[in-house]
Amino acid sequence: MQDKDAQDTYDYIVTGAGSAGCAVAGRLSEDGRFRVLLLEAGPRDTYPWIHIPLGYHKTFNNPKVNWMFDSEPEAELNNRVMYQPRGKVLGGTSSINGMVYMRGNSADYDEWRQRGCEGWDYASVLPYFRRAEDNARGEDEFHGTGGPLKVTDHRWKPTLAKAMHDAAVEAGIPANPDFNGANQEGVGYYQTTINGARRWSSARAYLSGTKGRKNLTVATGAHATRVLIEKGRAVGVEYRTPAGLKTAKAKREVIVSGGVYGSPHLLMLSGLGPAGHLQDHGIAVVKDMPGVGSHLHDHFNTYVGYRCSQPVTMNDLVNSLPRRILAAAQYAFGRTGPLASMGLFVGAMVRSDKRFERPDLQINMFAWAIKERNRHGVVAQPFSAFGLSPVHLRPDGRGTVRLKSPDPLAAPEIRFNFLKSSYDFEAMIAGMRICREIARQPALKPFVVEEIMPGPDVASEAALKNYLRETGVSNLHPVGTCRMGHATDDVVDPQLRVHGIAALRVADASIMPTIVAGNTNAPSIMIGEKCADMVRAEAS
Repeated sequence: MQDKDAQDTYDYIVTGAGSAGCAVAGRLSEDGRFRVLLLEAGPRDTYPWIHIPLGYHKTFNNPKVNWMFDSEPEAELNNRVMYQPRGKVLGGTSSINGMVYMRGNSADYDEWRQRGCEGWDYASVLPYFRRAEDNARGEDEFHGTGGPLKVTDHRWKPTLAKAMHDAAVEAGIPANPDFNGANQEGVGYYQTTINGARRWSSARAYLSGTKGRKNLTVATGAHATRVLIEKGRAVGVEYRTPAGLKTAKAKREVIVSGGVYGSPHLLMLSGLGPAGHLQDHGIAVVKDMPGVGSHLHDHFNTYVGYRCSQPVTMNDLVNSLPRRILAAAQYAFGRTGPLASMGLFVGAMVRSDKRFERPDLQINMFAWAIKERNRHGVVAQPFSAFGLSPVHLRPDGRGTVRLKSPDPLAAPEIRFNFLKSSYDFEAMIAGMRICREIARQPALKPFVVEEIMPGPDVASEAALKNYLRETGVSNLHPVGTCRMGHATDDVVDPQLRVHGIAALRVADASIMPTIVAGNTNAPSIMIGEKCADMVRAEAS
């Protein structure tokens, strides 16, 4: 692997070294047939806190490794802005995320196929999940071993984690040992993309073993600013570096992997997008594509917090210098203790309405509780506390990503339109009530002193709605802005080829027709794996 400026012609150029982009570039370069250029706007992943699992709070608002985007004010959320941390570093958001390994529900992918995305049903994508994995639990029908992505169980768990798990079972939620197995519903311990108490990002998975590959060039500090299109065909990429503007040519294809914000942003800068919008910004229209930047959606969540009677939470770690020193020693000498985890051990996949066929809520059970979360950071409660967070997995609201400026370095305009339907509210209120039911169970009785967020007096539907407007936030799993399908406003076909433009594909979470029921890092890596396979098949 060469890490230098690229001023040559390549077979393939991949823009964005995130969850999917690293997988695409790593797989395309592994057999040596093709010259591949991987462009990443951010730096190499040398920042130490990237690799310490609990260190992700240090990357949450660090502009050196984080784009730190903001949404526009959200009308249904009292005009609050939704902070959007996204990775600006090798590995992309997989280098700054919470490291939960979740694929979503098998029915999510079957629905993609039902809306015309041939080859994306669960039976078709499962081999790519398995191929990517090196699962510590071993190989079976659903899991693989020997793949580049390390998937492991927690090596350290606080006493509170078992109490949360047992309380959920006491509340009537069945135990589930594997959310990514035969059945998703139930409560269980999350698997993680951690190995040896170190984060295992997509960069670590797909790039760390490529140092001897002379056919792969990784250019960091290289911000893609425009896809070069000639006579309806992508022929290269213009990108900005500290040394100035450069151009690389692609003999075969350009694969855009900039993520849900970066990919539509780059396409619009290249003249692919809603014609009127592009013209308003003085950008020549190459192809009128109203779907570029449309259909943005994300999971939505809030918090139910509890004061804890025992000093066993991450808040106790944050608020105590001796405990931080002890945790540092545990990690340094034994790769164990709180720093070896990410503070989220247990989750539950449940239905807000028992008439539903599959879960539409994810209850995350945190060994900490926060006061607030925004672009200035995460502020912990100043006392021992933990939290249960209901996440709505199937939101109705749809938004957009648009240009704020024709300047390629300007941040995009992001609008979610959260809580736009009665169902969006109803599901979240049901989730908060499920959290309260879990907290009332005998297993958690030794730990619960009182509910601190939103507080026991916030009980009516109107009060809970108001609390959601005041505190609800994006769950940071945005998808859909370069949607796959055959509809007139879909951006890519099931081969991930941009409609009407030759030699151009998109591969990342932006192509998801609908959001999956779970965290989006593993599905993004699967998309990268599948894209590389499709590209190689066409090249052979």
